[in-house]
Amino acid sequence: MDQLLNEGKELNVQMMIEEKRKNRSVKNIFEKAIPYFLFLCASVSILTTLGILFTLLRESVGFFSSVSIVDFYTGASWGPWTGNFGVAPLIGGTLLITLVATVVAVPIGLMSAIFLSEYANDRVRRVIKPILEVLAGIPTVVYGFFALTFVTPVLQSFIPGLGIFNALSAGIVVGVMIIPMIASLSEDALNAVPNSLREGAYGLGSTKLEVVFKVLLPAGFSGIVASIVLAISRAIGETMIVTIAAGATPNLTMNPTESVQTMTAFIVQAATGDTSFGSDIYYSLYAVGMTLFVITLVMNLLAQYISRKFREEY
Repeated sequence: MDQLLNEGKELNVQMMIEEKRKNRSVKNIFEKAIPYFLFLCASVSILTTLGILFTLLRESVGFFSSVSIVDFYTGASWGPWTGNFGVAPLIGGTLLITLVATVVAVPIGLMSAIFLSEYANDRVRRVIKPILEVLAGIPTVVYGFFALTFVTPVLQSFIPGLGIFNALSAGIVVGVMIIPMIASLSEDALNAVPNSLREGAYGLGSTKLEVVFKVLLPAGFSGIVASIVLAISRAIGETMIVTIAAGATPNLTMNPTESVQTMTAFIVQAATGDTSFGSDIYYSLYAVGMTLFVITLVMNLLAQYISRKFREEY
């Protein structure tokens, strides 16, 4: 009887061992497959970027085979339908609106981050943070009509002779759009500063304002600057706001009260117009898009460089 019980126990143990081996083999296969799946997911963005870059380069080469690249970047007259391919007015309009947006967004976004990080209590923070997130989720076409139908009439009451389409209202609303990006990323940079630095500054008799401007901002400088650069690159690539509110006048000017056209606005105009395939106007879309791609790439590389260069290790 005891022998039968021992044999039964041995059989149960063997069955458990075999079952564990089977489960372990399935688990090992699953564990080996996961890295390949994650690598595939990570490769999608890289392959997409390479595909976009390849398309822009291929079509841009076709454009520059018939239009001089020197004339394209140095010409001050943009009129593809009249044979003028000087992209400087489009670049100037893009930079003008970006400048206005930066002037609006940086102070408000940075002060909002300081308030949320150092001054607001939990109750106030729970109210303001969702509002900022909602502001970031508003469609840009809504921002565009807001600039055209509300901001421009308000500005016209202060600036006589201001046209319906102008760079000022478009730049202000683009600045409002990128405020959440600066505020959120800058707040994260400030929250990453160790509390020991705050406590040490308070222990030396510093006020909260002195702690913010003499301790926290220098300590979180790399993250704050990176957030500003990323927001500026977002403003450079904005499309619908500038298309609706800034107009479609390729004007090389630094006067924000005038109508301008940005690179993205031209792409929208040409892509939705009567542009024949294979024409110089068609290929100019890709040349302008390539220019915009390079500017945005440089801005992102600059943000990464600043983040690494001035990062504080604690």
